[in-house]
Amino acid sequence: MVVARWNPDSVEYLVLSDSALLLESPDGAVTPVLDDRLALLPRSALATDAVVDATLRNKEGGFFTAAADPSVARLAVTGTLPRREVRALAALTDGATRWVERFGEGDWTDCFHLVRKEGPQALVDRVRTLERAESPATFPGRGKRHDDATVVYVEF
Repeated sequence: MVVARWNPDSVEYLVLSDSALLLESPDGAVTPVLDDRLALLPRSALATDAVVDATLRNKEGGFFTAAADPSVARLAVTGTLPRREVRALAALTDGATRWVERFGEGDWTDCFHLVRKEGPQALVDRVRTLERAESPATFPGRGKRHDDATVVYVEF
């Protein structure tokens, strides 16, 4: 989950679980805001690459997801930046973050520039093309072939 709100003075954000917020500064630097608790789990906590031991969901030492319990949103990664420090932002659900995290097609800066240049749909289309090219034999245990893929791009 990603939430961002802004006014003339500030940009506030909340990131929880496996979504991402990319913030671009006036000098063009892109900073990803991520909740890395899922990525920090030991490999032994993963039943497969895509299935996490349910005993770690919404528990300290594990990871938090509002889909299972909306009250855990209080544990999200949050922050506030002066509005003058943010030129643009992109919010991505986990299906869209696959371009970086699963397929390694580029880093977060590359991802942001793709969205800016070609639009959010271009990123989703590229992820879907990569997913369709995967075979279960190539990547066994990856869980579902597709995940929700939503991208919102805002330029101030």
